[in-house]
Amino acid sequence: MNIESQHRFQAISLGFLAGYVNTLGFVALFGLMTALVTGNFILIGASLVSDSSSGVLIKFLAFPAFIVGIAAIRIITIWLDSRHQQNLQIQLTVLLQLVLLVAFMVTGLYASPIGKEQTTAAIICGMFGAAAMGAHSAYTRLLLPHLAPTSMMTGNVTQIVLDAMELILGKADTATKVRISKALWTISAFAIGAIVAGFCYVAVSFWALLVPIAILIWLLRQEHYCNTDAQQV
Repeated sequence: MNIESQHRFQAISLGFLAGYVNTLGFVALFGLMTALVTGNFILIGASLVSDSSSGVLIKFLAFPAFIVGIAAIRIITIWLDSRHQQNLQIQLTVLLQLVLLVAFMVTGLYASPIGKEQTTAAIICGMFGAAAMGAHSAYTRLLLPHLAPTSMMTGNVTQIVLDAMELILGKADTATKVRISKALWTISAFAIGAIVAGFCYVAVSFWALLVPIAILIWLLRQEHYCNTDAQQV
């Protein structure tokens, strides 16, 4: 797989994963946004002035959990930098996301069926989901800067519209066309993941998280082979 194909595969895989996990959390856990945690503040505000305040606590706690996921990724990268093992950064950060997503699935299955009231198990489940997506956001920003952001689509949509206008007006250069291509793959994958997740959750509950777990296992396997090839060169 050449570099361009590898980057496209990463964008599609991670964009799909982010849309999928965020939608599954929203459907399963009182409208919780695991990847777009600042959006939870809007939902909290709406809940506090409505007849039902269901889901407020889990949305509050998702924010510190998201921060913990980000901090954990940064600690891993700094530690590996100090040991001059930068080649292991992607593997260990993907592994952390994998562990957190498995914990998200297991606690979700334990908490099921999830009713209208928050239980301790459901709250812990939501925190694992938010931590996993915090780790996802930090991993892509720190270690995959060649990709468009895979979990924050508002910025991608803004950039692609600006770049499209440059293209229409005849002012686009090669870099503009590259940005459009990168953002299109990511946005499309995110949207497809978001749609698929809702149907999968309805069909098989938290077992649906086996899909993003499989994606991370595949990415981990690919990174392992890349490291092995690099060492042999």
